[in-house]
Amino acid sequence: MLKTFPKGGVHPPENKISSGVPIEAMPLPEQVIIPVNQHLGAPAEAVVEKGETVKAGQIIARSKGFVSANIHSSVSGKVLKVDKMPDASGYKQTSVVINVEGDEWLETVDRSKELKKNISLSGEEIIKKCAENGIVGMGGATFPSHVKLSIPQGKKCDVLIINGVECEPYLTSDHRLMIEKPEELLTGTSLLMKALGVNRAFIGIENNKKDAIDKLKGLASSYDGISIHALKVKYPQGAEKQLIKALINREVPSGGLPVDVGTVVHNAGTAFAVYEAVQKNKPLVERVVTVSGKGLDKTLNLLARIGTPVSKLIEYAGGLPESTAKVVNGGPMMGKALGSLEVPVTKGTSGIIIFRDEESRRKEKGPCIRCARCISVCPMGLEPYLLMTLTEKELYERAEKDRIMDCMECGSCSFTCPANRPLLDYIRLGKAYVGKIIRERKQK
Repeated sequence: MLKTFPKGGVHPPENKISSGVPIEAMPLPEQVIIPVNQHLGAPAEAVVEKGETVKAGQIIARSKGFVSANIHSSVSGKVLKVDKMPDASGYKQTSVVINVEGDEWLETVDRSKELKKNISLSGEEIIKKCAENGIVGMGGATFPSHVKLSIPQGKKCDVLIINGVECEPYLTSDHRLMIEKPEELLTGTSLLMKALGVNRAFIGIENNKKDAIDKLKGLASSYDGISIHALKVKYPQGAEKQLIKALINREVPSGGLPVDVGTVVHNAGTAFAVYEAVQKNKPLVERVVTVSGKGLDKTLNLLARIGTPVSKLIEYAGGLPESTAKVVNGGPMMGKALGSLEVPVTKGTSGIIIFRDEESRRKEKGPCIRCARCISVCPMGLEPYLLMTLTEKELYERAEKDRIMDCMECGSCSFTCPANRPLLDYIRLGKAYVGKIIRERKQK
């Protein structure tokens, strides 16, 4: 019987229509917009000015503090400006705008396709390389990887988990990486193991990706301590806490972190980025982005440079269909609709999904019928109907007691609600207010 998490979960239509499409390098755009804040933590500080010429791989914004990440130029060209530009959320943030002039890279970056399996660096040196090259979590959370690899004093880690689940409908970027770059991914996993000082790594993959499972299983035997595990297809199997429960049967406590139960979780894409950073000295300046949707001329898995406008990806896929009503950054369950197509691809952009009018139209909201479906599907054991009500009535202290901050925003509750209530929308709003209350309390 396939492993899975025991509580809640749903089965949305998979729509992995781009799973058989090989990764294709996206042509360079005429201009890139590179935000200095593409990660959790403090924004980086721009270190280039208007008129300056830069090369691909060159640092253009330096991290500020421990929980931060370096930002590098993804192209060669001239800096047009350093200015406030809209991001995917619609907020303006400092960005470096570069006019593309060719594709000249720093000489220190190894761009050869030669596989480098031999690991010569120490654990500390691997962590330093990740920090220098701006590696962050590629699954969407964008937490700086060097921070996650630095185990706090008093904590210990005995097993690494690599998240190859990719349970969101439509998204296939990790799936293609596992098929096309398996040895690089496994070497990246070995690097992460050495950085953490552990001798075991579990790679979890949903059972709808049998080709990736077979490919990695066939290669993993030559990598010490790495095992491949097929998991039941159930959303949100790829959520950190659910993956930990499914693979090693440990439960992260409320408000806790994976390291509290002796593990660290990294995304499959992150493992590949770590391989490139450590073995090739290549900063995180490009990533695989799924461009998909039922109305598109073609669906794609594009290796796109950071800063490429989303509009360019859609143009390359044949342009927006006339029936388009919504363009979502990320997957349909946890992603957010874009207000503009001129926002850039960032380190956390896993997919751009185009939805037709009939797919994106919200149904009329009805009154709660007390069916308890939202409770039964919540993987965190919360009461979404109650958390929505508490947010509506601005009862934030009660919402905190009822664990609103434990919500991972997976959207299972909204997906299953027969009354079409916007449960997740209200819970996100409630979390923002409760988070503010918690921060103010800590400052006193």
